[in-house]
Amino acid sequence: MLFNSLSYLIFFPAIAMAYFLIPWQKVRNALLLIGSYYFYMCWDPRFILLMLGCTLVTYLDGLFIDISRREDKEGVAPEKRRTGRATLYTTVTIIFTLSVVAWFKYANFLTESTVSLFALVGVQLKLPKLNIALPVGISFFTFQSLSYVIDVYRGKTKAEKNFFRYALFVSFFPQLVAGPIERSSNLLGQFQEKHAFDSREAAKGFMLMIWGYFMKVVVADRVAMLVDQIYNYYGSYEGVIPILGTVLFAVQIYCDFNGYTTIAIGSAQVMGFHLMQNFKEPYLATSVADFWRRWHISLTSWFRDYIYFPLGGSRCAKWKRYRNIMIVFLVSGLWHGAAWTYVIWGGLNGVMQIVGDMLKPIREKALDKLGVNRKSFGHRLAQMLLTFILVDIAWVFFRATDLASAIHIIKSSFVWNPWLLVDGTLYTLGLERADFWLMVLSILILLFVDILHEKGVSIRDSLLAWPLPLRWAVIYGALFWILLFGVYGPAFDAASFIYFQF
Repeated sequence: MLFNSLSYLIFFPAIAMAYFLIPWQKVRNALLLIGSYYFYMCWDPRFILLMLGCTLVTYLDGLFIDISRREDKEGVAPEKRRTGRATLYTTVTIIFTLSVVAWFKYANFLTESTVSLFALVGVQLKLPKLNIALPVGISFFTFQSLSYVIDVYRGKTKAEKNFFRYALFVSFFPQLVAGPIERSSNLLGQFQEKHAFDSREAAKGFMLMIWGYFMKVVVADRVAMLVDQIYNYYGSYEGVIPILGTVLFAVQIYCDFNGYTTIAIGSAQVMGFHLMQNFKEPYLATSVADFWRRWHISLTSWFRDYIYFPLGGSRCAKWKRYRNIMIVFLVSGLWHGAAWTYVIWGGLNGVMQIVGDMLKPIREKALDKLGVNRKSFGHRLAQMLLTFILVDIAWVFFRATDLASAIHIIKSSFVWNPWLLVDGTLYTLGLERADFWLMVLSILILLFVDILHEKGVSIRDSLLAWPLPLRWAVIYGALFWILLFGVYGPAFDAASFIYFQF
């Protein structure tokens, strides 16, 4: 069930209304659990057993860890004990969960890579391609359950005794299939609280949902038509056209993914739940490292806490810190997809951060000699533009279907033909003139809002301070804009979200 489908526009108000009408907390949670499982089953009912199995295994592991620590140990708090059995339980659970992900996401990738590797030395292998369907959101709900297991093992959170409450934590429908990847310390306890209807919170959540729909159906889906045209027929374009396609893909993936998580956060807030922020104006970042502190925050922090820090983080020799960064970003690339283009994308982001750190002393000396004011608007703008260019270069590998097409797109971008921007070619790339300029206007609106957020201005709080008639006039105006200018498929089919494939 897609957020931008008619089904969700019926499902969500119904479940939210029923949630607030039911006075008993246990029944409320049961409603959310049933609704969340129904939400997931709308894609493929078979995979509900997969999610249930991962939930049961990680739930039992939390209990086993708790049981193994019950014996008193002088001078050590019970929640801090790490017995041999707890380590064994946790290791088995992690291996099992990651094996499930590996089977569904990487079995064919490993097979194809093995065939290619042997072909390099002249050995022709014939390995069958497996007919494996990828369960939607598998990387998200498995990582969420793994964070719980590891936090229980580390003593950062207590084992949840109530299976149904834990199952709701794993399957909570707003963030189930594309995040944000929540931590038990934030979300699990909220299912024990009774949320009374709060009109202010509901209004703020509703406004977030509207903004998320704007990003998805007005911006991302419109931009996608132009991006798809350029990348699907990349051999027909060169110079400014592939550059434009890559720049717009950066906009597309941001609006598509952030649109989803914004709708998710807004849906949860309407019902009184608070999910973590997943994006923080990433294209206003002043370095690649800063970009990754702002982009997909829930995943970046997951890799930081469960891979980067255990490897030593930054509290080690410089070369080890660089190694840790590369491991994290290579894994991140592989997490995003079973293809070498994703691995290269992740590796490029890691290399860019390492090179940036290595060049920092030289850069600082050059700025000092030139007398550049580091707090000036011009300096910050230059940093943002350079960061955006570097991130865009990496996005080419993320969007391209294979390595050859990615390299071709980069090479073809070096042709000098800026006149294509003004000779009418732009209106032959999948969008008519009116649609093209509507896209430009929508991107400018997006940029304006991000700049306001960067400056600490809360548009939602500002709107709530306005007189009620004026506030609702703005909200209804935004809804009308989305309905009028949103992109809808044949028979108004909802377009899927990019991150559902991960």
